Amino acid sequence: MTKVLFAAAEAAPFYKTGGLGDVSLALPKALTAAGATVRIVLPYYEQLFPEQYRDQVADVTHFWVQVGDHAQYCGIKTLTLAGLQYYLIDNQDYFGREGLYGYWDDGERFAFFQMAICEMMERVAFIPDVLHLNDWHTAFIPVLLAEKYYWIEAYRAIKTVLTIHNLQFQGIYNPIVLDSLFRIGTQTFTDDGIAFYDQVNFLKGGINFANAVTTVSPSYAQEIQTVAFGERLDGVLRANQGKLQGILNGIDTTLYDPETDPALPANFSVKALAGRATDKAALQKQVGLPVADVPVFAVVSRLTKQKGMDVLLDSLNDFLMTQKAQLIVLGTGEPALEQAFKTYQAAYPKQVAAQIKFDVNLAQLIYAGSDCFVMPSAFEPCGLSQMMAMRYGSLPLVHLVGGLKDTVTPYNRFTGAGTGFGFDDFQPAVLRKMMTQVCQVYHDTPKAWRQLQQQAMRQDFGWTTSAGTYLQLYQDIMS
Repeated sequence: MTKVLFAAAEAAPFYKTGGLGDVSLALPKALTAAGATVRIVLPYYEQLFPEQYRDQVADVTHFWVQVGDHAQYCGIKTLTLAGLQYYLIDNQDYFGREGLYGYWDDGERFAFFQMAICEMMERVAFIPDVLHLNDWHTAFIPVLLAEKYYWIEAYRAIKTVLTIHNLQFQGIYNPIVLDSLFRIGTQTFTDDGIAFYDQVNFLKGGINFANAVTTVSPSYAQEIQTVAFGERLDGVLRANQGKLQGILNGIDTTLYDPETDPALPANFSVKALAGRATDKAALQKQVGLPVADVPVFAVVSRLTKQKGMDVLLDSLNDFLMTQKAQLIVLGTGEPALEQAFKTYQAAYPKQVAAQIKFDVNLAQLIYAGSDCFVMPSAFEPCGLSQMMAMRYGSLPLVHLVGGLKDTVTPYNRFTGAGTGFGFDDFQPAVLRKMMTQVCQVYHDTPKAWRQLQQQAMRQDFGWTTSAGTYLQLYQDIMS
Protein backbone atom coordinates (compact mmCIF):
# COMPACT_ATOMS: atom_id res chain seq x y z
CA MET A 1 0.00 0.00 0.00
CA THR A 2 1.49 3.33 -1.08
CA LYS A 3 2.08 5.82 1.74
CA VAL A 4 1.59 9.44 0.68
CA LEU A 5 2.21 12.66 2.59
CA PHE A 6 0.23 15.41 0.86
CA ALA A 7 1.69 18.85 1.63
CA ALA A 8 -0.13 22.09 0.85
CA ALA A 9 -0.58 25.62 2.14
CA GLU A 10 -4.37 25.29 2.29
CA ALA A 11 -7.11 22.67 2.24
CA ALA A 12 -10.87 22.64 2.57
CA PRO A 13 -12.78 22.42 4.84
CA PHE A 14 -10.34 24.40 7.01
CA TYR A 15 -9.13 27.19 4.71
CA LYS A 16 -9.49 27.79 1.00
CA THR A 17 -8.67 30.69 -1.32
CA GLY A 18 -9.11 28.82 -4.61
CA GLY A 19 -8.81 25.52 -6.42
CA LEU A 20 -5.81 24.36 -4.39
CA GLY A 21 -7.98 24.24 -1.27
CA ASP A 22 -10.59 22.09 -3.02
CA VAL A 23 -8.02 19.73 -4.52
CA SER A 24 -6.21 19.31 -1.20
CA LEU A 25 -9.36 17.74 0.21
CA ALA A 26 -10.78 15.91 -2.79
CA LEU A 27 -7.61 14.26 -4.16
CA PRO A 28 -6.43 12.75 -0.82
CA LYS A 29 -10.00 11.53 -0.28
CA ALA A 30 -10.01 9.83 -3.70
CA LEU A 31 -6.50 8.39 -3.23
CA THR A 32 -7.60 6.90 0.09
CA ALA A 33 -10.66 5.36 -1.54
CA ALA A 34 -8.36 3.85 -4.17
CA GLY A 35 -6.27 2.13 -1.51
CA ALA A 36 -3.42 4.52 -0.65
CA THR A 37 -2.51 5.56 2.89
CA VAL A 38 -2.65 9.35 2.79
CA ARG A 39 -1.91 11.97 5.41
CA ILE A 40 -2.11 15.71 4.83
CA VAL A 41 0.15 18.38 6.31
CA LEU A 42 -0.90 22.05 6.50
CA PRO A 43 0.01 25.19 8.40
CA TYR A 44 -2.09 25.80 11.50
CA TYR A 45 -3.58 29.22 10.81
CA GLU A 46 -5.13 29.46 14.28
CA GLN A 47 -7.18 32.62 13.70
CA LEU A 48 -8.74 31.11 10.59
CA PHE A 49 -9.25 27.55 11.83
CA PRO A 50 -13.01 26.79 11.93
CA GLU A 51 -14.47 26.76 15.42
CA GLN A 52 -16.39 23.51 14.88
CA TYR A 53 -13.17 21.51 14.46
CA ARG A 54 -11.05 23.01 17.23
CA ASP A 55 -12.00 20.54 19.93
CA GLN A 56 -10.86 17.67 17.69
CA VAL A 57 -7.30 18.98 17.43
CA ALA A 58 -4.72 17.19 19.58
CA ASP A 59 -1.06 17.95 20.28
CA VAL A 60 1.44 15.38 18.98
CA THR A 61 4.87 16.84 19.71
CA HIS A 62 6.95 19.98 19.41
CA PHE A 63 10.53 20.82 18.51
CA TRP A 64 12.66 23.69 17.24
CA VAL A 65 13.44 24.46 13.60
CA GLN A 66 16.58 26.41 12.80
CA VAL A 67 15.63 29.30 10.49
CA GLY A 68 18.91 31.02 9.75
CA ASP A 69 20.39 32.07 13.08
CA HIS A 70 17.13 31.66 15.00
CA ALA A 71 15.54 28.55 16.49
CA GLN A 72 11.79 28.73 15.85
CA TYR A 73 9.14 26.81 17.78
CA CYS A 74 7.30 24.14 15.78
CA GLY A 75 4.28 22.43 17.26
CA ILE A 76 2.71 19.43 15.54
CA LYS A 77 -1.01 18.98 16.02
CA THR A 78 -3.30 16.42 14.46
CA LEU A 79 -6.93 15.63 13.83
CA THR A 80 -8.80 13.04 11.81
CA LEU A 81 -11.81 14.17 9.81
CA ALA A 82 -13.91 12.10 7.42
CA GLY A 83 -11.30 9.35 7.43
CA LEU A 84 -8.36 11.65 6.64
CA GLN A 85 -5.57 12.35 9.13
CA TYR A 86 -4.12 15.86 9.14
CA TYR A 87 -0.92 17.23 10.63
CA LEU A 88 -1.01 20.93 11.47
CA ILE A 89 2.26 22.83 11.80
CA ASP A 90 1.94 25.41 14.52
CA ASN A 91 3.94 28.61 14.87
CA GLN A 92 1.74 31.60 15.49
CA ASP A 93 4.47 34.15 14.69
CA TYR A 94 4.25 32.84 11.13
CA PHE A 95 0.68 31.55 10.85
CA GLY A 96 -1.36 33.41 13.46
CA ARG A 97 -2.59 36.04 11.03
CA GLU A 98 -5.78 37.23 9.41
CA GLY A 99 -4.92 35.85 5.96
CA LEU A 100 -3.04 32.98 4.37
CA TYR A 101 -0.72 34.88 2.03
CA GLY A 102 0.40 38.29 0.95
CA TYR A 103 2.79 39.18 3.77
CA TRP A 104 6.25 40.71 3.47
CA ASP A 105 7.80 37.64 5.10
CA ASP A 106 6.00 34.93 3.08
CA GLY A 107 9.38 33.61 1.96
CA GLU A 108 10.44 33.02 5.57
CA ARG A 109 7.01 31.70 6.59
CA PHE A 110 7.01 28.99 3.95
CA ALA A 111 10.73 28.28 4.28
CA PHE A 112 9.93 27.40 7.91
CA PHE A 113 6.91 25.36 6.83
CA GLN A 114 8.95 23.29 4.40
CA MET A 115 11.78 22.63 6.85
CA ALA A 116 9.20 21.76 9.51
CA ILE A 117 7.66 19.15 7.19
CA CYS A 118 11.06 17.59 6.59
CA GLU A 119 11.87 17.48 10.30
CA MET A 120 8.38 16.31 11.27
CA MET A 121 8.31 13.03 9.35
CA GLU A 122 10.69 11.10 11.61
CA ARG A 123 9.18 12.57 14.76
CA VAL A 124 5.64 11.46 13.92
CA ALA A 125 6.88 8.11 12.57
CA PHE A 126 5.32 8.59 9.16
CA ILE A 127 7.94 8.23 6.43
CA PRO A 128 6.01 8.31 3.14
CA ASP A 129 6.84 6.53 -0.07
CA VAL A 130 5.77 9.69 -1.89
CA LEU A 131 5.76 13.32 -0.82
CA HIS A 132 3.11 15.04 -2.93
CA LEU A 133 3.86 18.77 -3.00
CA ASN A 134 1.69 21.61 -4.23
CA ASP A 135 2.75 24.98 -5.63
CA TRP A 136 5.69 27.12 -4.51
CA HIS A 137 4.86 26.95 -0.80
CA THR A 138 6.13 23.35 -0.70
CA ALA A 139 8.14 23.15 -3.95
CA PHE A 140 11.54 23.66 -2.31
CA ILE A 141 11.28 20.41 -0.32
CA PRO A 142 12.97 18.27 -3.02
CA VAL A 143 15.92 20.68 -2.88
CA LEU A 144 16.02 20.42 0.91
CA LEU A 145 15.92 16.62 0.83
CA ALA A 146 18.91 16.63 -1.52
CA GLU A 147 20.94 19.41 0.11
CA LYS A 148 19.99 19.70 3.78
CA TYR A 149 18.45 16.44 4.96
CA TYR A 150 20.40 14.00 2.77
CA TRP A 151 22.03 12.54 5.87
CA ILE A 152 18.73 11.13 7.20
CA GLU A 153 18.84 7.56 5.93
CA ALA A 154 15.10 7.01 6.34
CA TYR A 155 14.41 9.77 3.82
CA ARG A 156 16.59 8.48 1.00
CA ALA A 157 13.86 6.37 -0.60
CA ILE A 158 11.22 9.12 -0.55
CA LYS A 159 10.04 10.14 -4.02
CA THR A 160 8.59 13.57 -4.72
CA VAL A 161 5.75 14.76 -6.95
CA LEU A 162 5.22 18.49 -7.47
CA THR A 163 1.85 19.68 -8.73
CA ILE A 164 1.70 23.15 -10.29
CA HIS A 165 -1.73 24.68 -9.76
CA ASN A 166 -0.81 28.12 -11.12
CA LEU A 167 2.58 28.87 -12.69
CA GLN A 168 2.20 32.60 -12.05
CA PHE A 169 3.11 32.18 -8.39
CA GLN A 170 6.68 30.95 -8.01
CA GLY A 171 8.25 32.11 -4.73
CA ILE A 172 11.13 34.29 -5.95
CA TYR A 173 13.60 35.67 -3.39
CA ASN A 174 17.07 37.11 -2.94
CA PRO A 175 19.80 34.41 -2.89
CA ILE A 176 20.61 35.45 0.67
CA VAL A 177 17.76 33.14 1.76
CA LEU A 178 19.97 30.13 1.06
CA ASP A 179 21.95 31.03 4.18
CA SER A 180 19.66 33.34 6.13
CA LEU A 181 16.74 30.91 6.05
CA PHE A 182 17.79 27.45 4.91
CA ARG A 183 21.47 27.42 5.96
CA ILE A 184 22.51 25.56 2.82
CA GLY A 185 25.31 26.41 0.43
CA THR A 186 25.14 27.87 -3.04
CA GLN A 187 25.97 24.68 -4.95
CA THR A 188 22.41 24.51 -6.34
CA PHE A 189 22.40 28.19 -7.34
CA THR A 190 22.86 27.38 -11.03
CA ASP A 191 20.79 27.66 -14.19
CA ASP A 192 19.83 24.00 -13.99
CA GLY A 193 19.13 24.31 -10.26
CA ILE A 194 17.34 27.10 -8.42
CA ALA A 195 18.83 30.26 -9.96
CA PHE A 196 16.35 32.50 -11.75
CA TYR A 197 17.62 35.83 -13.13
CA ASP A 198 20.00 36.22 -10.15
CA GLN A 199 17.23 35.27 -7.71
CA VAL A 200 16.20 32.03 -5.99
CA ASN A 201 13.01 30.50 -7.38
CA PHE A 202 11.31 27.96 -5.09
CA LEU A 203 9.08 26.59 -7.86
CA LYS A 204 11.97 26.21 -10.30
CA GLY A 205 13.85 24.26 -7.65
CA GLY A 206 10.92 21.90 -7.33
CA ILE A 207 10.63 21.44 -11.08
CA ASN A 208 14.31 20.57 -11.39
CA PHE A 209 14.63 18.41 -8.26
CA ALA A 210 11.27 16.57 -8.00
CA ASN A 211 10.94 13.07 -9.39
CA ALA A 212 7.76 14.03 -11.25
CA VAL A 213 5.95 17.26 -12.06
CA THR A 214 2.25 17.49 -12.81
CA THR A 215 -0.14 20.22 -13.81
CA VAL A 216 -3.87 20.18 -13.26
CA SER A 217 -4.90 19.67 -16.88
CA PRO A 218 -3.27 18.16 -19.98
CA SER A 219 -3.62 21.33 -22.07
CA TYR A 220 -2.00 23.48 -19.38
CA ALA A 221 0.98 21.09 -19.30
CA GLN A 222 1.52 21.82 -22.99
CA GLU A 223 0.78 25.55 -22.80
CA ILE A 224 3.28 26.30 -20.05
CA GLN A 225 6.08 24.99 -22.24
CA THR A 226 5.49 27.97 -24.56
CA VAL A 227 6.68 31.56 -24.17
CA ALA A 228 3.08 32.83 -24.11
CA PHE A 229 2.07 30.84 -21.02
CA GLY A 230 5.40 29.80 -19.50
CA GLU A 231 5.91 32.75 -17.09
CA ARG A 232 9.65 32.72 -17.94
CA LEU A 233 9.92 29.07 -16.89
CA ASP A 234 9.00 27.62 -20.29
CA GLY A 235 12.60 26.64 -21.01
CA VAL A 236 12.91 24.88 -17.65
CA LEU A 237 9.67 23.03 -18.29
CA ARG A 238 10.72 21.98 -21.78
CA ALA A 239 13.98 20.68 -20.32
CA ASN A 240 11.93 18.64 -17.82
CA GLN A 241 9.17 17.55 -20.20
CA GLY A 242 10.10 13.90 -19.71
CA LYS A 243 8.78 14.04 -16.15
CA LEU A 244 5.96 16.54 -16.81
CA GLN A 245 2.38 15.29 -17.03
CA GLY A 246 -1.03 16.95 -17.07
CA ILE A 247 -3.65 15.22 -14.91
CA LEU A 248 -7.08 16.79 -14.92
CA ASN A 249 -8.52 17.91 -11.61
CA GLY A 250 -11.92 16.69 -10.56
CA ILE A 251 -14.65 17.82 -8.20
CA ASP A 252 -16.28 16.16 -5.23
CA THR A 253 -19.45 14.85 -6.87
CA THR A 254 -21.04 14.01 -3.52
CA LEU A 255 -20.60 17.57 -2.30
CA TYR A 256 -21.67 19.14 -5.59
CA ASP A 257 -24.85 17.21 -6.34
CA PRO A 258 -28.06 19.00 -7.38
CA GLU A 259 -30.13 16.01 -6.21
CA THR A 260 -29.02 16.39 -2.58
CA ASP A 261 -27.53 19.89 -2.19
CA PRO A 262 -29.07 21.42 0.97
CA ALA A 263 -28.30 24.96 -0.25
CA LEU A 264 -30.95 24.71 -2.98
CA PRO A 265 -34.63 25.64 -2.57
CA ALA A 266 -35.46 22.78 -4.94
CA ASN A 267 -33.36 19.76 -5.81
CA PHE A 268 -33.33 18.32 -9.31
CA SER A 269 -31.61 15.77 -11.52
CA VAL A 270 -30.66 15.30 -15.16
CA LYS A 271 -33.88 13.34 -15.67
CA ALA A 272 -36.08 15.74 -13.71
CA LEU A 273 -35.03 19.34 -14.29
CA ALA A 274 -38.20 21.07 -13.10
CA GLY A 275 -36.58 22.19 -9.84
CA ARG A 276 -34.16 24.40 -11.75
CA ALA A 277 -36.95 26.88 -12.52
CA THR A 278 -37.65 27.23 -8.79
CA ASP A 279 -33.95 27.77 -8.10
CA LYS A 280 -33.67 30.33 -10.90
CA ALA A 281 -36.57 32.36 -9.52
CA ALA A 282 -35.11 32.16 -6.00
CA LEU A 283 -31.74 33.34 -7.33
CA GLN A 284 -33.26 36.29 -9.16
CA LYS A 285 -35.19 37.33 -6.06
CA GLN A 286 -32.21 36.97 -3.75
CA VAL A 287 -29.97 39.25 -5.83
CA GLY A 288 -32.72 41.78 -6.55
CA LEU A 289 -33.37 41.08 -10.23
CA PRO A 290 -36.82 40.73 -11.81
CA VAL A 291 -38.09 37.16 -11.97
CA ALA A 292 -38.24 36.71 -15.74
CA ASP A 293 -37.75 34.06 -18.40
CA VAL A 294 -34.51 35.46 -19.78
CA PRO A 295 -31.08 33.85 -19.91
CA VAL A 296 -29.23 34.46 -16.65
CA PHE A 297 -25.46 34.73 -17.15
CA ALA A 298 -23.35 34.25 -14.04
CA VAL A 299 -19.81 34.70 -12.78
CA VAL A 300 -18.42 33.18 -9.58
CA SER A 301 -14.78 34.17 -9.59
CA ARG A 302 -11.93 36.25 -8.33
CA LEU A 303 -12.44 39.54 -10.14
CA THR A 304 -9.08 39.79 -11.86
CA LYS A 305 -7.70 40.25 -15.35
CA GLN A 306 -6.35 36.70 -15.26
CA LYS A 307 -9.98 35.57 -15.00
CA GLY A 308 -10.87 37.72 -18.02
CA MET A 309 -13.05 40.12 -16.09
CA ASP A 310 -11.71 43.14 -18.01
CA VAL A 311 -12.70 41.49 -21.30
CA LEU A 312 -16.16 40.70 -19.93
CA LEU A 313 -16.65 44.28 -18.77
CA ASP A 314 -15.61 45.65 -22.15
CA SER A 315 -18.19 43.41 -23.83
CA LEU A 316 -21.14 44.30 -21.62
CA ASN A 317 -22.50 47.68 -22.66
CA ASP A 318 -23.55 46.83 -26.21
CA PHE A 319 -24.71 43.39 -25.09
CA LEU A 320 -26.99 44.68 -22.33
CA MET A 321 -28.47 47.35 -24.58
CA THR A 322 -29.44 44.86 -27.28
CA GLN A 323 -30.27 41.59 -25.45
CA LYS A 324 -32.94 40.51 -23.00
CA ALA A 325 -30.62 38.92 -20.47
CA GLN A 326 -29.37 39.24 -16.90
CA LEU A 327 -25.88 39.02 -15.36
CA ILE A 328 -25.04 38.04 -11.78
CA VAL A 329 -21.47 38.50 -10.57
CA LEU A 330 -20.26 37.02 -7.27
CA GLY A 331 -16.70 37.56 -6.07
CA THR A 332 -14.05 39.98 -4.94
CA GLY A 333 -10.79 41.07 -6.50
CA GLU A 334 -9.14 44.08 -8.05
CA PRO A 335 -10.86 47.25 -6.74
CA ALA A 336 -11.21 48.83 -10.19
CA LEU A 337 -12.98 45.75 -11.53
CA GLU A 338 -15.23 45.52 -8.47
CA GLN A 339 -16.24 49.15 -8.98
CA ALA A 340 -16.84 48.64 -12.69
CA PHE A 341 -19.36 45.87 -12.01
CA LYS A 342 -21.08 48.08 -9.42
CA THR A 343 -21.28 50.83 -12.04
CA TYR A 344 -22.97 48.45 -14.47
CA GLN A 345 -25.43 47.45 -11.74
CA ALA A 346 -26.30 51.11 -11.20
CA ALA A 347 -26.73 51.68 -14.95
CA TYR A 348 -28.72 48.46 -15.59
CA PRO A 349 -30.45 47.66 -12.26
CA LYS A 350 -32.93 45.24 -13.88
CA GLN A 351 -30.20 43.33 -15.68
CA VAL A 352 -27.05 43.33 -13.51
CA ALA A 353 -26.49 42.23 -9.91
CA ALA A 354 -22.98 42.75 -8.54
CA GLN A 355 -22.48 40.72 -5.38
CA ILE A 356 -19.01 41.85 -4.29
CA LYS A 357 -18.45 39.31 -1.54
CA PHE A 358 -17.65 35.68 -0.78
CA ASP A 359 -20.78 33.59 -0.16
CA VAL A 360 -20.64 29.79 -0.47
CA ASN A 361 -24.41 29.26 -0.34
CA LEU A 362 -25.09 31.93 -2.94
CA ALA A 363 -22.47 30.32 -5.18
CA GLN A 364 -24.33 27.01 -4.99
CA LEU A 365 -27.59 28.73 -5.85
CA ILE A 366 -25.91 30.47 -8.80
CA TYR A 367 -24.72 27.12 -10.20
CA ALA A 368 -28.26 25.76 -9.89
CA GLY A 369 -30.21 28.82 -10.98
CA SER A 370 -28.14 30.44 -13.72
CA ASP A 371 -28.40 29.44 -17.36
CA CYS A 372 -24.90 30.28 -18.58
CA PHE A 373 -21.71 30.32 -16.50
CA VAL A 374 -19.13 32.75 -17.90
CA MET A 375 -15.39 31.95 -17.56
CA PRO A 376 -13.42 34.06 -20.07
CA SER A 377 -10.05 33.42 -18.38
CA ALA A 378 -6.88 34.70 -20.04
CA PHE A 379 -5.35 31.41 -18.93
CA GLU A 380 -6.75 28.66 -16.72
CA PRO A 381 -4.61 25.83 -15.31
CA CYS A 382 -7.73 23.75 -14.76
CA GLY A 383 -10.72 25.55 -13.32
CA LEU A 384 -13.30 23.80 -11.17
CA SER A 385 -16.22 26.20 -11.48
CA GLN A 386 -17.04 25.15 -15.03
CA MET A 387 -17.28 21.52 -13.87
CA MET A 388 -19.52 22.50 -10.95
CA ALA A 389 -21.69 24.58 -13.28
CA MET A 390 -22.12 21.69 -15.73
CA ARG A 391 -23.00 19.37 -12.86
CA TYR A 392 -25.88 21.74 -12.04
CA GLY A 393 -26.98 22.35 -15.64
CA SER A 394 -25.53 25.83 -16.09
CA LEU A 395 -23.83 25.85 -19.49
CA PRO A 396 -20.29 27.27 -19.40
CA LEU A 397 -19.12 29.93 -21.83
CA VAL A 398 -15.32 29.75 -21.79
CA HIS A 399 -12.13 30.94 -23.41
CA LEU A 400 -10.74 27.68 -24.81
CA VAL A 401 -7.47 27.49 -22.89
CA GLY A 402 -6.00 25.09 -20.33
CA GLY A 403 -8.49 23.06 -18.34
CA LEU A 404 -11.42 24.95 -19.88
CA LYS A 405 -10.45 23.50 -23.25
CA ASP A 406 -10.13 20.04 -21.72
CA THR A 407 -13.53 20.05 -20.00
CA VAL A 408 -15.96 22.03 -22.18
CA THR A 409 -17.08 20.84 -25.62
CA PRO A 410 -18.40 23.83 -27.64
CA TYR A 411 -21.95 23.60 -28.98
CA ASN A 412 -22.30 22.34 -32.55
CA ARG A 413 -25.59 23.67 -33.92
CA PHE A 414 -25.59 21.14 -36.77
CA THR A 415 -25.22 17.99 -34.68
CA GLY A 416 -26.45 19.21 -31.27
CA ALA A 417 -23.24 17.99 -29.66
CA GLY A 418 -21.58 19.97 -26.88
CA THR A 419 -21.63 20.77 -23.18
CA GLY A 420 -21.30 24.56 -23.39
CA PHE A 421 -19.92 27.36 -25.55
CA GLY A 422 -16.34 28.37 -26.32
CA PHE A 423 -14.20 30.93 -28.16
CA ASP A 424 -10.54 31.18 -29.11
CA ASP A 425 -9.96 34.87 -29.93
CA PHE A 426 -9.55 36.67 -26.60
CA GLN A 427 -11.37 39.88 -27.53
CA PRO A 428 -14.41 41.67 -26.03
CA ALA A 429 -16.20 41.71 -29.40
CA VAL A 430 -15.82 37.93 -29.69
CA LEU A 431 -17.12 37.34 -26.17
CA ARG A 432 -20.08 39.65 -26.85
CA LYS A 433 -20.86 37.69 -30.03
CA MET A 434 -20.77 34.42 -28.10
CA MET A 435 -23.06 35.76 -25.36
CA THR A 436 -25.48 36.85 -28.07
CA GLN A 437 -25.35 33.34 -29.57
CA VAL A 438 -26.16 31.90 -26.13
CA CYS A 439 -29.26 34.13 -25.99
CA GLN A 440 -30.33 32.97 -29.44
CA VAL A 441 -30.06 29.29 -28.55
CA TYR A 442 -31.88 29.88 -25.26
CA HIS A 443 -34.79 31.80 -26.86
CA ASP A 444 -35.07 30.17 -30.28
CA THR A 445 -34.27 26.48 -29.73
CA PRO A 446 -35.36 25.45 -26.23
CA LYS A 447 -35.15 21.77 -27.15
CA ALA A 448 -31.49 22.15 -28.13
CA TRP A 449 -30.87 24.08 -24.91
CA ARG A 450 -32.37 21.31 -22.79
CA GLN A 451 -30.31 18.72 -24.65
CA LEU A 452 -27.12 20.70 -23.97
CA GLN A 453 -28.00 20.92 -20.28
CA GLN A 454 -28.49 17.18 -20.03
CA GLN A 455 -25.27 16.46 -21.91
CA ALA A 456 -23.38 18.76 -19.55
CA MET A 457 -24.91 17.23 -16.44
CA ARG A 458 -23.96 13.71 -17.56
CA GLN A 459 -20.24 14.51 -17.70
CA ASP A 460 -18.17 12.60 -15.15
CA PHE A 461 -15.88 15.04 -13.35
CA GLY A 462 -15.30 12.86 -10.29
CA TRP A 463 -11.82 12.11 -9.00
CA THR A 464 -11.75 8.34 -9.56
CA THR A 465 -9.95 8.36 -12.91
CA SER A 466 -7.47 11.07 -11.95
CA ALA A 467 -6.70 9.41 -8.60
CA GLY A 468 -5.91 6.21 -10.48
CA THR A 469 -3.56 8.15 -12.76
CA TYR A 470 -1.77 9.63 -9.75
CA LEU A 471 -1.41 6.20 -8.14
CA GLN A 472 0.14 4.87 -11.34
CA LEU A 473 2.52 7.84 -11.40
CA TYR A 474 3.53 7.09 -7.80
CA GLN A 475 4.24 3.48 -8.74
CA ASP A 476 6.25 4.54 -11.78
CA ILE A 477 8.60 6.82 -9.83
CA MET A 478 8.89 4.37 -6.94
CA SER A 479 10.08 1.65 -9.31
